[in-house]
Amino acid sequence: MKLQELKNLTDTFTSSDPLPAFFIGHGNPMNAIEENPFTKSLQEMGKSIRQTPNAILVISAHWLTRGGTWVSTTPKPETIYDFGGFPAELYKVNYPAPGSPEYARELMNLIPEVKEDTQWGLDHGAWAILKHLYPAADIPVFEMSIDYGKPMQYHFDLSARLKSLRNKGVLIIGSGNIVHNLRMWFAKPGLEPYDWALEFDEWVKGRINARDFISLIEYEKHGSSAKLSVPTADHYIPMLYSLALAGPEEEIKFTYEEVFTSASMRAFRIG
Repeated sequence: MKLQELKNLTDTFTSSDPLPAFFIGHGNPMNAIEENPFTKSLQEMGKSIRQTPNAILVISAHWLTRGGTWVSTTPKPETIYDFGGFPAELYKVNYPAPGSPEYARELMNLIPEVKEDTQWGLDHGAWAILKHLYPAADIPVFEMSIDYGKPMQYHFDLSARLKSLRNKGVLIIGSGNIVHNLRMWFAKPGLEPYDWALEFDEWVKGRINARDFISLIEYEKHGSSAKLSVPTADHYIPMLYSLALAGPEEEIKFTYEEVFTSASMRAFRIG
């Protein structure tokens, strides 16, 4: 593509109002094919957006990289089945949304240190929720990876540089889980939540309501419930990417609140 053609294209990346940003606790991949209160809340989240996004950017707990952050420029991202041991029906799900190389390159213009990936598709942190948000799969989707070797503050600061994409018609979604401890999940029968999981999830809610993002960046200081709830930070980090997009006066509204065993399904909308 010639430079002038690219400029003409990016000149159209404008929007009169910023799109909201989401954080979604995506949980079990089976949610992709189930109808339950959580998936119904996703459907309502999609319907609540008055303006159809030009593209969707997902920062998923399931695309972890080291030594850099990548963004996918894949024109036709494949549906990735990055899990095992589930019913055959789940592996038949296809989310054939187009990619968005143009917006991915616009992201690289904003953050030049982000590198281009030409092969990554849509992992289940993306398609399992988008299937309910936008079931027609007609909106371009691209992902940005999480540089897993970086500290929490790095991720928050990097995401803050993405804010202008919201004014260019891009819906940005962080997809993970605030509480995510699979070892403790399998150690306990049933879905009754652990006390420490409830405590940490409520603490995070309180810090979000107080706009105390520093405490959330330094979550390990909160003590034992934080260590049990976040044994690894992969599912926690996407929440920081979402919170960094919030303007000082923007409302943060919780759209779903529930803890199963040792996983928080909490989701929220910014703006």
